[in-house]
Amino acid sequence: MHRNSREERRQGPSLVRGKMVPKSTYDERLLDRREPADWLHQDPWRVLRIQAEFVEGFGQLAELPPAVTVFGSARTPASSPVYELGEHLGKALAQAGYAVITGGGPGCMEAANKGAREAGGISVGLGIELPFEQKLNDYVDLGIEFRYFFVRKTMFVKYSQAFVVLPGGFGTLDELFEAVTLVQTGKITMFPIVLLGTAYWQPLLDWINETLLANGMISPDDPKLLHLTDDPDEAVRYIVEGHRRAGQAAVESRVRAATAEAEET
Repeated sequence: MHRNSREERRQGPSLVRGKMVPKSTYDERLLDRREPADWLHQDPWRVLRIQAEFVEGFGQLAELPPAVTVFGSARTPASSPVYELGEHLGKALAQAGYAVITGGGPGCMEAANKGAREAGGISVGLGIELPFEQKLNDYVDLGIEFRYFFVRKTMFVKYSQAFVVLPGGFGTLDELFEAVTLVQTGKITMFPIVLLGTAYWQPLLDWINETLLANGMISPDDPKLLHLTDDPDEAVRYIVEGHRRAGQAAVESRVRAATAEAEET
């Protein structure tokens, strides 16, 4: 079987190889402002490409059923207990009726996609152009490649009802804290966030409590936005129960509003 050894990179819907691979990514060029006036000539055109990515993402994902995004390291080997944890999680989410969304790469992302697909669920991967090639894994049913991180992040939040975070590095932490910030500031509501892996995440929670909270940088209830467990089934139960309570609260709110309107008339 012939294997292509040339460098290659996905750029949104395009694939480039060899000499066609640029030395920088779209994100890097967007954020690079070495020449003060360059933006005047280049950025207005970039807006059209950014707009196209939003349109493509919205169009592809709009008809998804309720979904949960799973984050975690791309470096987790298939032989790792964490990979097995991701598979179990993907399966449990699919059996609970959720589509599973990941970054579409290897490691923890592949594990969650694999578990969802093998359980008969919908497996989604939202990839990103990187300086090194990271292909969508083979367990993705619906895959979208993005050029810009901020467009991709919007898709994760807009089309998910919860996040589950497996052990990971800087990218995983970025996604975790962005989600917590959106919940903390009320930009998204009734949005469960689960940390899966007690030994890995407990030191972070200790720092949040002993440093951030102790110094008044966050509110006393903020650490409660993160639910810690080692059990994928418990993670799914926590999400399902959170959505049940949110649905009940929404119904009660509508009833109160209707009652108040009736009393006024």
